[in-house]
Amino acid sequence: GRLLGGFLLAVIGSSVILAASTGIIGASVTVMGMLALPAMVRYGYQKELATGAIAAGGTLGILIPPSIMLVILGSYAQLSVGQLFAAAIFPGLLLAALYTVFVAVVTLLNQEYGPRVSDEELSEVSVREIVVMILKMTLPPLLLIIGVLGSIFTGWATPTEAAAIGAMITLVLVVLYGKFSWRMLQEAVSATARTSSMVLFVVVGAVGFTGVFIAIDGQNIVSTFLAGTGLGRWGLFVLMMVAVFVLGMFIDWLGIVLICLPIFLPVAKELGFEPLWFVTMIAVVLQTSFLTPPFGYALFYLQGVAPNGIKLGHIYRGVVPFVILIVLGTTLCAVFPGIITWLPGVLFEK
Repeated sequence: GRLLGGFLLAVIGSSVILAASTGIIGASVTVMGMLALPAMVRYGYQKELATGAIAAGGTLGILIPPSIMLVILGSYAQLSVGQLFAAAIFPGLLLAALYTVFVAVVTLLNQEYGPRVSDEELSEVSVREIVVMILKMTLPPLLLIIGVLGSIFTGWATPTEAAAIGAMITLVLVVLYGKFSWRMLQEAVSATARTSSMVLFVVVGAVGFTGVFIAIDGQNIVSTFLAGTGLGRWGLFVLMMVAVFVLGMFIDWLGIVLICLPIFLPVAKELGFEPLWFVTMIAVVLQTSFLTPPFGYALFYLQGVAPNGIKLGHIYRGVVPFVILIVLGTTLCAVFPGIITWLPGVLFEK
């Protein structure tokens, strides 16, 4: 509260922890929208900046491991999911750092966009109470993160087994918090079954599409077309990333992955791009698919829980600078590929 834009910085930091705990964006965006957005509106934060930070921070859940998108990408590209998890950590933290620097600079230059909390209100809570609250809120998620990612990176468990470990730790935490009920467990299992079935049906349809596409020699036709553009190695890379960006405005990320990856990945291999790096780059670009109108899921998740006075126009305008930051982060990962490849090389070197 003593910092300019303190709520925004807290939202981004909390979103990173939620991202590493959930693997999806709906939970992060909804929780931050319900808890932080009303407070920021009450303190006079600029609406566009507040909504943009929540939407962008929430989308980190689909990039920072354990992410369901990375699981689908890894299995479909025949890459190690553990290596893909390791490859996505630093790009995710890079985007979080860019968001943090952006909101810090904007609120420093325009102090009315993110005012400090008054000294009178800060005096109502002691430093000790704040530390206790932070520990209560961060230690359980960190235990979950260490249990899931730690078991994968140390080689103790496969991603599937690590998911079971995460489910067990979550169940124990729910019991310890006194929130367990058999009805809650039944609803959680039922919702998981419905979501998994939906994803698998989409996979079946996409596999059917790509199978027919390859059978009619469509993959070679696309490869020949791209090679004939004369754009060169990096020109074709930019073209593929732009295609993913544009499709993200209109198609769900799962459809983009299952349709585009079988076409783009062989081309990328022919161009000499490392598959792990290329697939992670697609994952970074797909961050924009949750923020770009007209079908950015994060925009509508946030609108659904936003308090009175927050309109969809505020959210649309608010995400624009964060989409630009994602493009900047993608560019940095392309110029400095070690951001993606260094950690997998360290953890999984033979």
